[in-house]
Parts: sequence; structure tokens; C-alpha cells
Amino acid sequence: MDKILILDFGSQYTQLIGRRIREIGVYAEILPGEARVANMDLGGMKGIILSGSPFSSYEAGAPSPDPALYDLGIPLLGICYGIQRMTLDMGGRVERLSEREYGRKPVRVTQGDPLLEGVKPVFSSWMSHGDSIAEPAPGWEVFAASEGGIPAALRHAEKGLWGLQFHPEVSHCEGGSLILGNFALRICAARREWTMEAFLAAERNALRDRAGGCDVLLLISGGVDSTVAGALLLETLAKDKVHLLYIDTGLMRAAESEEVMKNLRALGARHLHMVEAEGEFLSRLAGVGEPEMKRKIIGDLFIEIQEREVARLGIPDALLVQGTLYTDLIESGKGVGSKAQVIKSHHNVRSPLVERKRAAGKVIEPLDRLYKDEVRALGRLLGLPESVVGRHPFPGPGLGVRILGEVTKESCDLLREADAIYIRELRERGLYDRIWQAFSVLLPLRSVGVAGDERKYGSVLALRAVVSEDGMTADVYPFEMADLLAISSAITNRVPGIGRVVYDVSSKPPATIEWE
Repeated sequence: MDKILILDFGSQYTQLIGRRIREIGVYAEILPGEARVANMDLGGMKGIILSGSPFSSYEAGAPSPDPALYDLGIPLLGICYGIQRMTLDMGGRVERLSEREYGRKPVRVTQGDPLLEGVKPVFSSWMSHGDSIAEPAPGWEVFAASEGGIPAALRHAEKGLWGLQFHPEVSHCEGGSLILGNFALRICAARREWTMEAFLAAERNALRDRAGGCDVLLLISGGVDSTVAGALLLETLAKDKVHLLYIDTGLMRAAESEEVMKNLRALGARHLHMVEAEGEFLSRLAGVGEPEMKRKIIGDLFIEIQEREVARLGIPDALLVQGTLYTDLIESGKGVGSKAQVIKSHHNVRSPLVERKRAAGKVIEPLDRLYKDEVRALGRLLGLPESVVGRHPFPGPGLGVRILGEVTKESCDLLREADAIYIRELRERGLYDRIWQAFSVLLPLRSVGVAGDERKYGSVLALRAVVSEDGMTADVYPFEMADLLAISSAITNRVPGIGRVVYDVSSKPPATIEWE
């Protein structure tokens, strides 16, 4: 199969590059940025992309690619840090900008080039860098620039090398997918051979090899990811070897447990187990307000209960299966390269107990190279109903990371009640399916208000609603003010404990979608 290799230097956008290439229909494979050419499988390799990085290319310890890459005769594209690294390696100069280029920035095309074929003469790019190319390396020329003449696109025609200072992989970049398509299809002449059907066939074979004849135990939340993982297991492995374990943490949304069990039974599982553990989770979280600590506590307790249930069920050698996604790994600093940064720790990734089991080869994560939209596509391919695959994402730690500060039974009940009204209002107004993710956050604040003729203090609730394709970037959903006012009124009128409602208008980046 034709493929594009992506070298990861620690950028949180690296996996987005792979996703965009796969969207085009070309297989993408990701390796650490410092991988040696001698150790690469070059079969079917049509092109190579060098990712961005949180490092400055000129600082000590910054990652660098194998110099042998430049002599392979395969088209190379450097993105942000990638082109800066190529510039330094080939004799150019990179310097710190006096003012960082960040966010949407106009780029003007100054010369024609197949990489930007079909792109507007002036288009809106997505920038995220504090360094810039002060002097291109010998043989390189600039064919697009941002404000002030800062190089935005460069090429070395003789060697077949290209570079972009902006991020075409980010959905905010106008024409970004077209640019990556030009590189993969026009410049590299790669064939479109990647489909979800191809992934499913390959993953089924990998699952059979990995599981062998062992029992497997899936910690299932009932959300899209774990439900799709469960369907994949049940369609691939012998049903009597697949155990689905649902742990009711007390951190779920209103009526969540009943809906989860109904959906899991519909999968045809022979071994479906449920554990009531609200008391354990709330006791362990008592007095804890630090977000990363809450995530670790929840993750560890999940595994403790899982191990306890494994012993009770008599399946001590069962392999643990998780519905971990690409985005979970990236944000938890588990990207392919050794320079990945931690945005936030996902409990199913960085929990010490999970890490130990993963290191021991006791964890299977069949979705760990997919994004949310790809998981939905896989779910549809597996025959899951739209009511399941179309659900908004829900974090593994549940309400534990939507209650800022200490988590208590009272705060969970308050947030559950308010959030149920919010989601019901969205459905009744026909807005739910237009929004990628919507939820409420209970803030550790009390605000004065008036109830009837009385002065009263109530809790503050933040509403969040975003539109996104993959969860790596997101824009705020632009509510009509009349809808927002009506939703706020419905919550404050029906939930006595909520005295004030605010709407979060932060995009990702710089914010994340979840607050913790």
C-alpha cells in the first residue's frame, strides 16, 4: 500500500497530519522524529512529512531528523518546526520573532507551485510559532509569505523539498486539506488505498493475534469509544471470551447507567458485568481538588476494581481492553516521539496502574490510532445505531472533571440535574446534532442573586458547546441569543441550587474542550 511517513517531533498536531492524509484516502504511518532511515520500512513510501514541535530548532537538545532523509530522493514536506529544522540542517538561519505568529494569519502566494495549486492568492492560515526563517538555506526560495514578508512557504525544487511555516492540518487553515492533498496526490503521486474497511480488516487480524485464546475484559463506559471497542471485540473474537465490565462510579450523567446497560445488552454480549462503586469513588476523591490528581485517582480505582472483579469472575489472565483514542494519547504526552508534551492526563492513559499493565503487555487498545469521527465511522460500519455513534463525547472520569474543585455527592447531583436540562433543551430545539460536544461545568463559586424577595447565594454553572471534526481543534457553537437566554432561564428556574449561568466562548486552542 502506498503511504506517507510522518516524523513526529512532539507536536500536539502530529496525529492531525496523519488524519488529514488518511481522509484523502492515503495510508499514513507515524514514527519518532529522530528515527534512523536504516531502520525504516521504505516499501510503498511515497513521501515524508516532518511535524511541528514545542522546541525551538536552534536550542540544545532539540530533536533532529536523520540527515540521510534529504538524500532519499523522496519528496519531503516540513511543517513549522519541520521546515525550520530543514533550514538549519541545510545552512540557513532561524531566529526568534519579536512578536509570535499565532492563530489565523493571512498568507499571500507570491509564485505558483504545485503544493498550493487551487489555493486562493491570499488565504487564512493557522500559525503557531515564535521562531521564523530569517535566511533560507542555499537553493531554497520563498513562494508565499505572511504579513511583513515573513516566509510562509518555501521549496528546494532541485531536491524535491517543501516547507510550510503554518499548519495546514488544523481545520482552521483555509485550504489546508487541499494543500496536504496536493503534496500526497500530486507531488508524491500516492494512490488512494486507505479506507475504514481496510482498517477494520487489519485490526481484526491484529486483535486475533494479540488476544490469542485469552479472555479479554473491556472496561466500558457506554460512550461512543468503549461501545465501538466492545462491538469490535464481539464481532472479532469468540463471544464467550469477551467480558464487558461497566463500573457505575456515581460520576455519570442522569439515567446514564440504565442507558449504558441497555446499549450493551443490544451488542449480544454473553458476559456483561456491572459494579456499583459510587461510594468508593466519592470516598477516594474526598478533599481532592487538583485536576490531575483526580484523574489519577479515578484511573487507579478503575483498575483496582477491574482486578478485583477479574479475581471474582475467575479470569485472572484476562487482557485489559480500553477504548483509548489518538487524542487521549496525544494530550497525555504519549505521542509517537519522545518529545511529546502533556496537555492533560487521560485516566486511561497515564494512570500508574494502567501504565504498568501496558508495559507488561497486558493492555489492548484497538482504537488508539483513530480519531473520534473515525470511531463513529467504524461504529456505523459495525452496524451500531446512530443513537450510539452520534452521542456527544463524555470523559472517562465523568463528572469528576466537570466539577471544579472537590467532588461530592451533592455537587454530582446538582450538576446532573442542571446538565440534563441543558441537553434536553438542545434536543428539543434541534441543536444537539449540530454540536460536536455540549456539557455543563460546576464552578467552585457561589454568586449572589435574588429568589422572590429574598437575597440568595447560588452556585455558578458554565455551559460549553463546541463544533469540531476530531477534538484536536474546536470552535465555540454560535448560539442564537434567544436560545441561550431560554436555556439559562430553564436551568435557574428548575434547579434551585444554581444561581447564575455563564457561557464559555473559548476555542481550542488555546483552551481545551473540557475544563479539567
